[in-house]
Amino acid sequence: MDDWDKFNYSKDSVSKGPHAAPQGEPQTYINYNSNTGSGSTYAPQPKYVTMKVLIIALIICMVLSAAIGAAAYAIAMSAFGGTTVDKTIKTTNYNLARSTGAVLSIQEIIARNENSVVAISTETVKTDFWAGQYVTQGAGSGVVYSEDGYIITNNHVISGASNINVTLHDGTEYPATLVAADQLTDVAVIKIDATGLPAVTFGDMNDLNVGDAVVAIGNPLGTLSGTATEGIVSALEREITIDGKQMTLIQTSASINPGNSGGGLFDQYGNLIGIVVAKSSGSDVEGLGFAIPCDKVASVAKSLIENGYVEGRPQAGITIVDLTDANAAMRAGVTITGVYISDVTGKNAQKAGLQKGDLIYYLDDTKITSSAQLVGLIQKHEVGDVVTFTVVRDNELIKMDVELELSQPQQAAQQSTEG
Repeated sequence: MDDWDKFNYSKDSVSKGPHAAPQGEPQTYINYNSNTGSGSTYAPQPKYVTMKVLIIALIICMVLSAAIGAAAYAIAMSAFGGTTVDKTIKTTNYNLARSTGAVLSIQEIIARNENSVVAISTETVKTDFWAGQYVTQGAGSGVVYSEDGYIITNNHVISGASNINVTLHDGTEYPATLVAADQLTDVAVIKIDATGLPAVTFGDMNDLNVGDAVVAIGNPLGTLSGTATEGIVSALEREITIDGKQMTLIQTSASINPGNSGGGLFDQYGNLIGIVVAKSSGSDVEGLGFAIPCDKVASVAKSLIENGYVEGRPQAGITIVDLTDANAAMRAGVTITGVYISDVTGKNAQKAGLQKGDLIYYLDDTKITSSAQLVGLIQKHEVGDVVTFTVVRDNELIKMDVELELSQPQQAAQQSTEG
């Protein structure tokens, strides 16, 4: 109601009227007769506004005001989108989902993806101390990448396996072959001889927010294939070190167990937003699961299928080793713990002057404490970027600029120990 502030209610206005004459003076009212055009003077009784009428008028005004406000809000939301939550979030998919009803229930997310998640079992031949051989069994999960049989899983699920078998959600079993694997990202691609498989739909990391609902589907304990657990996105871009590799992962509260590795983490729209890779374990740890972001998974898987390795990856052209405790340093014949160069393989590194035995102290402005940290820092650059190594040699600090080279296919398997 635009003129709400002009509506003044007082006892005087009700009893006297809006244009009351001063008390004690005669009140003269002029009645104009439209038929005769003449006027007559009289003194009629004043008309009073009762409290009941005023209250009814107030109620009507309040209802009309609320209705007008709601209509204006609906029009604004329809035209511009938005949210009443006092928090900045990425709203690209949020607005679309709200207007189209694309947000799925937990049951719908599972129904949409359970046939796209497979159980993986492996056999690995190992040799004991007496040169005898024995077979160990392993288990994990995978997601269907394409309808013609390509399946994504973790490198650590199939690493060293002599036999790989895949079981679909309907119980059908297939032998699988390894297409290619990448140790650095812990992504591997395997292939089965099948067609018409239901491939997952990849989501967009730009639309993912902390607090979004997620569902993990996998093969926990290697015997409970098709298990689904729900949770939320607990953190984005969580940097942790796993088996000497520094990784940037999605953290989730969805229950993760051994055997879930390689399975899918799906968002509230039913899209794949991560490949489950690890969990934090311990009697006092709960709800700490991690997944490789879908954008990283998609690019690595595509490159592995097309090239057999991850193309375009930078390297400094050195092989490094962690001597981060006193015993390791003593065995290597050095007195200072740290990350050492064990070999210089790249032309640019050789040209810059890096040598075997150099202790890497800094990369650019970052102090180096582990080989995983060093490799992670290098992978944030592009081929052709120049980085500055500060090394300790003969008790002196030496700085050298190295142009990063393209990692070659034969070196892909050694990325966890190369810079």
